[in-house]
Formats: sequence, C-alpha cells, structure tokens
Amino acid sequence: MTPTPPPPRRDAEAEVLHGGNTSGPVLRVGGTVRKQWHRAAPSVVHLLRHLEKHGYEAAPRSYGRSLTGDQLLEYVPGTLADQGPPLTAAELRRLGGLLRRLHDLTASYRPRHPQQAVWDVPIPDPREEVLCHNDPAPWNLVRDGDRWVFIDWDGAGPGTRMGDLGYAAHGFVPLHPGGDPHAQAARLRALADGYGCDRAQREELPDAAHHRVRGMYDLLVEGGRTGRAPWADLYARGHADHWGPAADHIARHRALWLEALLS
Repeated sequence: MTPTPPPPRRDAEAEVLHGGNTSGPVLRVGGTVRKQWHRAAPSVVHLLRHLEKHGYEAAPRSYGRSLTGDQLLEYVPGTLADQGPPLTAAELRRLGGLLRRLHDLTASYRPRHPQQAVWDVPIPDPREEVLCHNDPAPWNLVRDGDRWVFIDWDGAGPGTRMGDLGYAAHGFVPLHPGGDPHAQAARLRALADGYGCDRAQREELPDAAHHRVRGMYDLLVEGGRTGRAPWADLYARGHADHWGPAADHIARHRALWLEALLS
C-alpha cells in the first residue's frame, strides 16, 4: 500500500531547504519534501518503503512521485548534526547501531524487479555486500529529540558494510586533519562498538574509510578535469581541498587506529 502524504496547509508555501549539492533544489511544502526525480528514484522509493515496512525509523517515509513529477518524501523536523556539537561517545555508539540495523535490513532486501533495479552510487565498490546509504554524514543526519533520521538517499545502492561505516567515521568521529589521532582512535572505537563489529570488520574499517575518502577526492578531481556535474561545481568550490588531506590523514594514522579497534 502506498503511503499517503499529509495534505499541505492552505497557507503552506515552498521553503528552500539547506543542501541539494548534488540533487538540485530541495523544497519543503507543509509536511513533505520535494526534490528532483532521477533515474535511480524508483529503486530508492522501493528501498525506503522496505525500510518503513520493517520499522526502520532512521529513514524518511517515501510517498513516491508527485503529480508534478518530483520525489515526494516525509519532511523530518529537527537540526542537522553538522549544525550542533560533535557527537558524544554514547551518540557515536548509537549511530553505529543505526547503520548496523540498516545493513542488516538490506542484506535480505530484494528489488521488486531485480533486472530493472538502477542505483546511482557515486563511488562504486567492487564488493556488494548490502545496500548502503553511501552518504551517512553529519549534513545528512537530522535529529529531533529522540528521533534520528538519515536524509538524502539519492546515492543509496550496493556497497560494503565497512565502507558505509568508514564514510560515517570520516564525518562523525571526525577523521579530519588537525584533530588528535589518539582521541580519534577512541571515538572510532565507540562507533565500531556500536555497530557490533567483529574482528574481521575492525581490521577492515580503517582501509575502508580510506578507500571511501580517497574515492571522494578522486571523484571531485575527475569532475574538475572533465566538467562532469555536479562534481565539477563542487571541485570549483574547493571541496577537494578537504578530501585529499583527509585521505592522507587516515592513511597516516591507520596503524594507531587499527590497534585501538583491536585492543
């Protein structure tokens, strides 16, 4: 059964929401969010409805396609995590748990028409363990009291558990240059503990984080070289200046973080 979106108030006006770096304008109208329909949208809609069916609260409800041809999603009130203080160790464990439940739910997910499933994964991984969010970052986590919701599922698709968790570690620990590597080690350990990583996953996590962060840098540089949208615009705005040094930082402290994860 297709969820029915809440009717907009008579006085509801379109409000441009923060974000939309890669997906075009994002508008709020009443209790809904409207954004551009794209080639992977049918697959994303079906995935979000699967998550809703199984009680996964960290994703917005999908209402399908609007009469004007846009994606129609639940509007989730709250504050983006990148607009607040860094997550505490307890909150990092909670975040790890949310990603674990997501991956466990998608491990057994099957598209309605597998041969027609289309995904738009920015940084493809040769291994395809589960369906991932692929951009679980502070700018995509809305917190409203006790409810935490990942938004912007346009890049969802096949990937690896540790690739998704490693990308989250980059943004939420965060694994950024200039931070204390020892403090980052403890926070990375909290995230992995919350996920319930086994030994093999802990051994994989630092390299998976590096793969994803270096992959983002390479994507931006290639976009700048070829003019491919939207990466060319992000490259021109200086985004690669962060991702390249961040990848170097992760590679430099891999041994320290691996020791903390396995201790």
